[in-house]
Amino acid sequence: MRTRVTDMLGIEFPIFAFSHCRDVVAAVSRAGGMGVLGALYFSPEELETELKWIDDHVDGRPYGVDVVMPASYAGADLDVDSPEDLVQRLQGMIPEGHRRFVEDLLAGHGVPPLSGDGDAGKVLLGWTDATARPQVEVALRHPIALLANALGPPPADVVEAAHAKGVKVAALASTPRHATKQVEVGVDIVVAQGTEAGGHTGEISTMVLVPQVVDAVDVPVLAAGGIGDGRQMAAGLALGAEGVWTGSIWLAVEEADTPVLARERILRATSRDTVRSRSWTGKPARLLRNEWTDAWESSESPGTLPMPLQFMLVSEALRRIGRSDAAELATFPAGQIIGAVKRVRATRDVMFDLVEQYVEAKERLDRITGA
Repeated sequence: MRTRVTDMLGIEFPIFAFSHCRDVVAAVSRAGGMGVLGALYFSPEELETELKWIDDHVDGRPYGVDVVMPASYAGADLDVDSPEDLVQRLQGMIPEGHRRFVEDLLAGHGVPPLSGDGDAGKVLLGWTDATARPQVEVALRHPIALLANALGPPPADVVEAAHAKGVKVAALASTPRHATKQVEVGVDIVVAQGTEAGGHTGEISTMVLVPQVVDAVDVPVLAAGGIGDGRQMAAGLALGAEGVWTGSIWLAVEEADTPVLARERILRATSRDTVRSRSWTGKPARLLRNEWTDAWESSESPGTLPMPLQFMLVSEALRRIGRSDAAELATFPAGQIIGAVKRVRATRDVMFDLVEQYVEAKERLDRITGA
């Protein structure tokens, strides 16, 4: 398979796999695709460890790193000296009524408090310029082939820094207007992500969005959202995309570090069991629907806060839920394609199935058209 992105990045198949798990990233790249590590949850020191491991296990194949540098967020205009200072200033912007709502929700489900100093977690992830830039600096010290940004156009100087290292830049877009803004700052690849996708996503479906973005920009476009087998991959390329960006299908592979209970829920879920919700980050993100997401949509909810305040508000609650028996509150990003994920398979087998199904779909269309 050959498109502009396979030539640009030196990969065999135009299949991009987003994952927070380094094992999945390395396995996809070894199988001929492009594994992309989500850096959001890692401190710079942790990211250094993860990327060093990938360097040692990817067999010299290309891989990428995904960061989140939103174009707008609460506190972007604050004059701060450090991420720690930023956290302190932002904590003061969270209303007490929101804190009480979270505590009452947890108490109503019997979720106990955390215990011990070792439970201190990260309340501000790489969702700000101050916290994402150190991740970019770490990433560019490694032999990555791609730097992707998940929310809005990346800063122009970040694009320039990546290009200076010979690294291509991709960015996600949920409207043609967003795609145009990405190209204006020098992005090499636009990921047209439909509303079916897991995580942060817009309102336009993939089938509608991809051709609009293809027509709006002159750089290669990847189809994202609802891509789970080769037939959907073929559809994306038929719409004008030159590759596909996948995510949720990797949550249940053998190499994934998805917790057992979460994996079981994924395997049982249907495509109707996800919902776009601001309850996780403050921006619309498709999550597995449950009593947590329902609570934030109820009449008792005080409403969600803007990014990054919402995650700062709920980060400890999410850790408490994860260590409790309150599975009815445990949610996580997942796209509608999880309805097609029904068994645990090796990453390599998923990759090969994508390619084989794509070939079968193309041959079927060739027979129809007499090509």
